[in-house]
Amino acid sequence: MANKEINAEKIIDGKIISSKVLKEVSESIIQIKSNGLEPCLAVVLVGNDPASSVYVRNKKLMCEKVGIKSIDFNLDERISEEELLDIIINLNKDKTTNGILVQFPLPSHIDKQKIINTISPDKDVDGLHPINAGRLMNNVETLVPCTPQGCMIMLRTCLDDLSGKNAVVIGRSNLVGRPMCQLLTNSDCTVTQVHSKTINIEDFISQADILIAAIGIPKFVRAEWLKDRSVIIDVGINRISDKSEGNNKKKLVGDVDFDEAIKKVAAITPVPGGVGLMTVACLMRNTLIATTLQM
Repeated sequence: MANKEINAEKIIDGKIISSKVLKEVSESIIQIKSNGLEPCLAVVLVGNDPASSVYVRNKKLMCEKVGIKSIDFNLDERISEEELLDIIINLNKDKTTNGILVQFPLPSHIDKQKIINTISPDKDVDGLHPINAGRLMNNVETLVPCTPQGCMIMLRTCLDDLSGKNAVVIGRSNLVGRPMCQLLTNSDCTVTQVHSKTINIEDFISQADILIAAIGIPKFVRAEWLKDRSVIIDVGINRISDKSEGNNKKKLVGDVDFDEAIKKVAAITPVPGGVGLMTVACLMRNTLIATTLQM
């Protein structure tokens, strides 16, 4: 029983932290509405990918919760790239639309980067436009990708000062890995980025005061690789068979072996119940920021 209590104290609870973010967003939106404005997020979904449909539904529900108007574009997967670009261009021009989110992945005949480049930087709630990436690189206030932003908020709940910490980021995607490294650098961490081609990856991980795992391999990071009393942010969401159930049921696990790691580290995010909740909360936060940029 005592061991469970100790472990509970080590968990960075995404539900509690995201609720706080959402409360702050909601309060700010009440103030904006009192001035006669209504924040609005346009969500564009191409095709009927089941996972994407669930994500979009969750985002819509969260918009309702915090007071953001959401408009949905559920488009046929056969839509042409030109037609999709026209929709985005019109949303850029629409002064009543403050944020634009295009749900990925897109069908193979559509150029993802061309879509990102077309979204107005001030309405780019995913924070992926090259102008926003450049602003982040120069440590200028901007719209930051939601998942790395959420990771930073979680880190600051258990570390008062990030300055001088050795931070290791596993992964190099534009959505998580690259902006995560930049945010940590901007917070005066010493940052190392490792990935699928890194040789002896465990040697780098063992030096990490802060580890951000975003590689997409279930339980990839072993407890014996981790530095004692380190802080772990597990971005991975992997669906695997639950052998304990003795059937074909699936369960979600992260990129870190949570059950073993929690015995060794100072703090760790769970999967589920961790970073995923923060990603949606930070999307609401970005929509609020985008709205204020356009006021």
